[in-house]
Amino acid sequence: MFRDLSRPIETGMPTYPGDPDVTLAPDATHEADGYATGELRAGTHAGTHVDAPRHTLPDGETLDEVGVGSFAFDARVVDCRPLQPREPIAPGALPDPSRLDAEVDLLVLRTGWATRWGTDRYRDHPYLTAAAAERCRELGVGVGLDAFGPDPTPTGSTGQGESMGTGEAEPAGTDEPDGTPAHDILLGDSLPIVENLRGLDGLPPRFRLYAFPLRLRDGDGSPVRAVAEWEG
Repeated sequence: MFRDLSRPIETGMPTYPGDPDVTLAPDATHEADGYATGELRAGTHAGTHVDAPRHTLPDGETLDEVGVGSFAFDARVVDCRPLQPREPIAPGALPDPSRLDAEVDLLVLRTGWATRWGTDRYRDHPYLTAAAAERCRELGVGVGLDAFGPDPTPTGSTGQGESMGTGEAEPAGTDEPDGTPAHDILLGDSLPIVENLRGLDGLPPRFRLYAFPLRLRDGDGSPVRAVAEWEG
């Protein structure tokens, strides 16, 4: 069984605050040129993507320095729901070390925030505490998320849609960490981070996840076609 867990790359898609807008437009057309090509403009962290250590660490590895086999994962789903906007995810939400198979190298955290894609609420996703990121480091596992990332995302209007008006409590965010501590802890140990996943509902507890990036020279990250595989 296969399932595509990636967001389509398209003009005007949501992006992390401050990242380049995405445009995908025709360059040559069948009518004018007899063939079709397109022009894509996007940031390296557009849509579903992987982070390289260079993303937050000046001396971290770049994408082209990471072996291609590092992007094929033995994944385990961790259902963190229910979660409130901007709620911290503590170590207790993660598997106990004694109950985690040694083969697992990626925890896919299901926060439920995939349903908010394209709305202002998508910014208000839960995030990993530094202690939870340290737990992942101790376990030797990276993380995948159905959200912008493992650290809090700045608030404000995204220009990508209106708030869902679901009656959720307004995010407080008063005790949120500065900077990117979860990124730094994970990437500091070259542990993978896969962001903006979708379609996590109904996945088996264990599956194979393929998230191969473009081979960008000195790349700090890259969009991926994230695909889950499991025995049906």
